[in-house]
Amino acid sequence: MPKHIVIDARIRRSSTGRYTDRLIQHLQTIDTENRYTILLQPDDPWQPTNPNWSVVACPFPQFSLNPLHDIGFGHLLRTLKPNLVHFTMTQQPLTYFGNIVTTTHDLTMLRFVRANTTPLPIFWVKRGLYRLLFSVAHRKSNAIIVPTEFVKQDLAKLQPFTERKTSVTLEASEPPLEAKAEKLPEAQQPFIFYVGSAFPHKNLFRLVDSFGLLHERQPDLQLLIVGKREFYKEELEQYIAKQPFAGSIKTPGFVSDEELKWLYENCQAYVFPSESEGFGLPGLEAMAHGAPVVSSNATCLPEVYGDAAEYFDPLDIEDMANAIQRVVTDKKLREKLIANGHKQIKKFSWKNMAQETQTIYAKILS
Repeated sequence: MPKHIVIDARIRRSSTGRYTDRLIQHLQTIDTENRYTILLQPDDPWQPTNPNWSVVACPFPQFSLNPLHDIGFGHLLRTLKPNLVHFTMTQQPLTYFGNIVTTTHDLTMLRFVRANTTPLPIFWVKRGLYRLLFSVAHRKSNAIIVPTEFVKQDLAKLQPFTERKTSVTLEASEPPLEAKAEKLPEAQQPFIFYVGSAFPHKNLFRLVDSFGLLHERQPDLQLLIVGKREFYKEELEQYIAKQPFAGSIKTPGFVSDEELKWLYENCQAYVFPSESEGFGLPGLEAMAHGAPVVSSNATCLPEVYGDAAEYFDPLDIEDMANAIQRVVTDKKLREKLIANGHKQIKKFSWKNMAQETQTIYAKILS
């Protein structure tokens, strides 16, 4: 008998939501028996192609500690009468009880979130409530999905009860951008670059400090830090402006697909200095475009990148500078990393991830 599965896909359009977007894309072709309801933000235009699938607009924020939101979201889920709900982020209503699958991407929110402009007393209350929600969500879940073995073990250290019900479903890279490459006006060769958010765990201040050491050795080298401007990016730009080598660092905001493709194809190295990741999609995308990757050796990154990256300690700016210099100055090493990268990305598949997820659903519903 067909079952009714609800997937919370409100995060779909964000960078973190790529996992969710690819999951619902591929599940439509894999599971043609069960009925699915996809929860989306009210202004999300996504529509399914499978006739057994439908969309419901969910008016509640993706993350909220407001008890009224919690009660309202829980009520909405009960009215749908699902046999199973898959929350593709850990955040979920405390007031809903039923068969639950929870995807937890990493533990970064527990370790790296800062108060910023929030008054400290309020920040600590919110942080405590989030930790409570994080624990309760996992206790209620019939199954937990994580993207790497590292995250599975990391979560088990914090919450030992999760190990028996946690499964790893590896994510995947995207194919190379189809757009025709266009030079980014700010870029001057030779250059290294990073693209992504400037959140604290991305470790971009140390990347800047490391580049200062590189600049002394190779004054013609440029660093590009690409990503939309928000609080953390502005904070980083203020720090860069104080450095004597600031003229060799450019911080363009959002770039087009055409410009991003050009950056991947023409850089001396793509640098990923993060202190914490659940999977590390950006490095795989760089590999898909033929860019040599220089990466932090933190958390899951060696597990995902294998021998297709040159690694460094993200807390050691000299080690970071030396790793980047090795790749920038050694043509054979760059060629080796590029070749290994093309092999590495073939190990991952969004379709396999969706198939493994459907198997988890079936086990719970059997």
